[in-house]
Amino acid sequence: MLEPRDVGHRVVVRRRAGVRDGRPVYSDALGDLVALDEAGLTVLTRNGPLRIPRGDVVAGKRIPPPRMGTAALERIASEAWPAAERDRLGDWQLRATGGWTGRANSALAVGDPGLPLPDAVDAVVDWYAARGLPPRINVPLPLAAAVGAVLDARGWLAAEPTLVQTAPLANLTGAAGGDDVRLAPAPSPAWITAVQRWKGALPPEAHGLLTGPSQVRFAEGYRDGALAATARGAVVSGVLHLGLVEVAPAARRQGLAARLTRTLAGWARENGAHTAMLQVEESNGPAIALYGALGFQTHHAYVTRTFSA
Repeated sequence: MLEPRDVGHRVVVRRRAGVRDGRPVYSDALGDLVALDEAGLTVLTRNGPLRIPRGDVVAGKRIPPPRMGTAALERIASEAWPAAERDRLGDWQLRATGGWTGRANSALAVGDPGLPLPDAVDAVVDWYAARGLPPRINVPLPLAAAVGAVLDARGWLAAEPTLVQTAPLANLTGAAGGDDVRLAPAPSPAWITAVQRWKGALPPEAHGLLTGPSQVRFAEGYRDGALAATARGAVVSGVLHLGLVEVAPAARRQGLAARLTRTLAGWARENGAHTAMLQVEESNGPAIALYGALGFQTHHAYVTRTFSA
């Protein structure tokens, strides 16, 4: 049976829904458990909240959240990190933001580009060349393996794989918030300065990217009164996209990154999110270990390919 610790998780509840021909009729309710008390429980189903009296509950159990497909998750990530200029090539997205960050200045090769793949690659090259940017294509694997094969044949360079990891928000529990962690709806000058130290100078277009989503928060972590860590969270379609998580060297291995992550997770749950996602380079062992301890698992990987003239 369900317990108070199951609130906030996805559940299925078998209930008595009536009587037919003198026999009880049963029905299953699937959704998020949002309330549980002595009188009954409430499940948030796709048709809205359903209150079930305790006497009608036959059985209930926690179940894993639905797994999103690679294409859906990549498109959510793109909306959470919205490039200043976006165009379409069939289903592909063409993105540019003054050269700041590879993801915001690369084509997302998801879906049908509406052209034969060699012609689609040529169109990507022309689009970025017209903006004075190196042509790049993000290739999710194995979904876009056919695109990768075309780029291999043309000699495009490949960056190291980036792992896209996800975790149920309900798992991101533990110590959060406190005087050393703060959330704000806009980046402070100190936050911007800290990010620029390791991400490079922000072009004018970057501000719109950072603040573009309707649900976004900027996290600051402090040690001894000084800003020591940053993170950004944006909620899109029920998914918390985490990024720009960085801790100053002197403040590492003190749990600050985990506190920022959990604080953003708490905010996201209050705003209807159910899943967290992030991107981490395959070689970043310490970060992968940190996120693994928080419950993140690799969903898929992508490789950023760059045109080599």
